Amino acid sequence: MTSHTILVVDDSRVSRMLVRAIIDHADKQAQVIEASNGEDALSKIEGTQITIAILDLNMPGMDGLVLATKLLERFSDLKIGLLTANIQDIVRQKAEALGITFIPKPITEERILGFING
Repeated sequence: MTSHTILVVDDSRVSRMLVRAIIDHADKQAQVIEASNGEDALSKIEGTQITIAILDLNMPGMDGLVLATKLLERFSDLKIGLLTANIQDIVRQKAEALGITFIPKPITEERILGFING
């Protein structure tokens, strides 16, 4: 696994901790930036070059798709995964239209590392 700076945004602290634990276990060199919502994420990455973002869809305020759009404006080559329990076709289609990888919950090591390494 190549070392990355990975943004993990989820309003669930448990979900963020689980994703971080999976990444930390697989890549000791990866830098993980955690945020609890879209606004928090945008402020935490100010002046930082991120290579991967894993975003929850349903969060208070800005949802994951809106955040993804804002991140892509700043980082055109950013690899984004939309981590969600919402598996409706419309959500998948919106993610696909933005070039975002759909990662269905529950969070598993296989799904997170498959996305990062894929």
